[in-house]
Amino acid sequence: MKSSVEPKSARGTDATALLEKVMPVPHAETEISEGMVLRIERSSIHDGDGFRTVVFLKGCPLRCQWCSTPESMSPAVEHVGTQTYGTVMSVEEVMTEVRKDGIFFFHSGGGMTLSGGEPLAQAGFAAALLRQSQYEAINTAIETGLAVPFRQVEKVIPYLDAVYADLKHIDEDKHRYYCGMDNAIVLDNLRRLDGMAKGIKLVVRMPLVPGINDDNETLHRTGTFLATLDNLHSAQILPYHRLGIDTYRKLGREYLLQAVVTPDPAHVEAAREILRNHVSTVC
Repeated sequence: MKSSVEPKSARGTDATALLEKVMPVPHAETEISEGMVLRIERSSIHDGDGFRTVVFLKGCPLRCQWCSTPESMSPAVEHVGTQTYGTVMSVEEVMTEVRKDGIFFFHSGGGMTLSGGEPLAQAGFAAALLRQSQYEAINTAIETGLAVPFRQVEKVIPYLDAVYADLKHIDEDKHRYYCGMDNAIVLDNLRRLDGMAKGIKLVVRMPLVPGINDDNETLHRTGTFLATLDNLHSAQILPYHRLGIDTYRKLGREYLLQAVVTPDPAHVEAAREILRNHVSTVC
């Protein structure tokens, strides 16, 4: 589901201005009572500690070629045949769904995770959801690519227990080619978030995509950068997979990585071992 406006490449500080044109966030400095939700998934064990209820928000400024949820890219409701992607929901409507899993949160140490898309593209709505969750003693986490102006990151920091931040490619030009914009704002946001992350579990995730970011040089460069983060809890390698290809077909969109195969366990572990030269905890 492509947005009507696609992000072009950006360099340095130009990325912020570009993002605000491509993905405007109304009243980003204030909390917003309604937002665009793609879907809500319950009982996840891969999106934070314990059992999680994952709220997927719709809209993302990146166009990663390996994205497994292309239906999350556009910030608008989209209709494909009988399928509708996206619905406007209030904070209370979302929390009504989240509260259903309260007993599982209590026994597993789980909670609510905001994902996307890019949840920080709806920073005001994300902040309102996270604040309400913390008020109700529900553990909070966010999965983010950090490809947004830092003022949107700052909005949610007070209400977070954990941040799972993607670092898709350490090389600026390759990040631009494969993700639609360079990584300057991502790296800067990671540094600034690290400086404010005391008390927050900060995990940096790297998708391992064969032939794109799995070479030794890229992995060592990534590890060298991660070693500069003082409050990093751990790093994670996420193996590339081909889930979502059928959704590209439904959306009438070409999947550009047809020739890429999922890395085998030995390949993934070898990548983890390279990162362990720089970071103590790699999963």
